[in-house]
Amino acid sequence: MPLHDFSTNANATGPCPAVLQRLQQLVPDTYPDPAYASLRALLARWHDVTPARVVMGASASELIMRLTAAALPDLASVWVPRHAYGDYRRAADAWGLMAEAWEAEDRRHVSQAFAAGPPSRLSERGGRLVWITWPASPQGDTPPALAGLAKALTPKDMVVLDMAYAPLRLDAHVRSGAPDGGKALPEALAARACRLFSPNKALGLTGVRGAYLVLSDALALTDLPARLLRLAPSWPLGMHGQAMLEAWTTPGVQQWLAQSRKTLQSWKATLESGLLQRGWQLMPSVASFCCARPPVPLAELPAWLAGLRTQGIKLRDATSFGLPGWVRLGVRAPASQQALWQAVDSTTNLRTS
Repeated sequence: MPLHDFSTNANATGPCPAVLQRLQQLVPDTYPDPAYASLRALLARWHDVTPARVVMGASASELIMRLTAAALPDLASVWVPRHAYGDYRRAADAWGLMAEAWEAEDRRHVSQAFAAGPPSRLSERGGRLVWITWPASPQGDTPPALAGLAKALTPKDMVVLDMAYAPLRLDAHVRSGAPDGGKALPEALAARACRLFSPNKALGLTGVRGAYLVLSDALALTDLPARLLRLAPSWPLGMHGQAMLEAWTTPGVQQWLAQSRKTLQSWKATLESGLLQRGWQLMPSVASFCCARPPVPLAELPAWLAGLRTQGIKLRDATSFGLPGWVRLGVRAPASQQALWQAVDSTTNLRTS
């Protein structure tokens, strides 16, 4: 375990004390309600939807796999961000499909293949499963091609917003209450998208698993809730995950989260300033993490990152996201940043001496 883990996107001000206290007092000696009726009703009220539209899951990854399995019998293809979490593609691969990127190479436009729409030979199964990470990962920005994506959608397409990082947006669009992206998304997307929530990162509790889907009320697949239920394992959510999601909606936890965003804004400004002073390139980011390119030759980057690990510093190599030469850094506390500067400066001095 590295002393200073910049590879994680967990809230560096966490864990949330109120949720942690609730978890520590929990006695997990009974099964949860297998239907999670009270939890689904609680989340439904918070998101202003009916409980039938709330689907519980063991984690975001489990729901990505289950939703893909439920939707693909009636959909022709899977489309993902150009640089994205690998489980979207893995879920498609499990069904023998090659996921394609809906973003063009410059990310400012929709890819020509997506804009062309499904081939006519797939008219009966012409719908597409479209994943959007909001904000994007690893970049941490609002995907610039969202307006073009909204225009290119067909009525049969299913859009899913992965909201894992939405609660930690550090821009002006953050509001109190349930994060749904409605005020920052193109109207056509906000109105029809399903939303996937996994609050453990925002709460600084990544070891507690638990997530939920809020299904759109404009689904072309009207039996999707029933399909998701049939594919669910028994008790996908344990008592710890249930307790975390129950606490997630409470005013005290949301107030703590709002305060943590203010702290993270300050820490992020310090982090980005320190990187720029040392000659790193930065990508624009509204999240509590950013992508940066160190002044290290591409061929030397793996060994350089390994050298940092020996000093207790872990950065996330973005090569797996399709961004060779870049790293993703989560915002960490000042003490960890100071350790980063000492390690980076020492390796830079060694390389230039």
